[in-house]
Amino acid sequence: MSVDHYENFPVASVLCPPALRPAVIAIYHFARTADDLADEGDAAPAERRQALRDYRADLAATVAGRAPSPRWPRVFTPLAREMHRLQPVLLHDLLDAFEQDLAPPRYRDRAHLLDYCRRSANPVGRLLLGLYGVNDADSLRRSDAICSALQLINFWQDFTRDGPNGRLYVPHDDLDRHGLTADDVLACRDGAAARALIADLCGWARALMRDGAPLARTLPGRAGWELRLVVQGGLLILDKIAAGGHDSLLRRPAVTASDLPRLLWRALTMRATP
Repeated sequence: MSVDHYENFPVASVLCPPALRPAVIAIYHFARTADDLADEGDAAPAERRQALRDYRADLAATVAGRAPSPRWPRVFTPLAREMHRLQPVLLHDLLDAFEQDLAPPRYRDRAHLLDYCRRSANPVGRLLLGLYGVNDADSLRRSDAICSALQLINFWQDFTRDGPNGRLYVPHDDLDRHGLTADDVLACRDGAAARALIADLCGWARALMRDGAPLARTLPGRAGWELRLVVQGGLLILDKIAAGGHDSLLRRPAVTASDLPRLLWRALTMRATP
């Protein structure tokens, strides 16, 4: 089980109500395909950027009720059937984040990184809440906290993957506070200062998750149980990073099938504030 926010969709889950499953799957394939356009294969950055522009044009056509290009029929045909349930601005926000990933910037501070999460992760939660008819301000705020926390946890989990690709999501303010440089993290140089940095970053992500977690107890039925598992999966990754002495510059912690009983128990016994 990955903490990556596209792998936390309740696709094909028994907890996802059958009536909502087509919309959830349509959102998933829209986001997954766009992510692949930005990340997968050997295309040059200019080709990736053009592909995302074409993809956005097909989204605009779909939203307007026009026929998109025939390039991605398995994405836009089902998406068109569900568009009446969705907020197009959130889909465009996701594409903004994927375009940013083509030349990821260095982040000044935590607010700057959270602005990226606002477009890369938070739309997912808001789209899913919309399917359940949940749109009050407190629920949206808590959903944003959970989704941003999941995105941050994915970053602190993936140093060994992001570093070789030149991707750095640690804000400069945090690097400076711990006496480290961007090159230290990109090269995955382990040490006391690096582990203190990761502990600090994990504490930030955990606080965000705890802020959002009460939403899982207020959402009704299957949606609440699905979200409990997502929240507990993210927290378990943080626990695994901590158990390894915050050495995620050396290894990538992951939740595996053997962790499922522990996840289920945590979800079942989840308190209002985990």
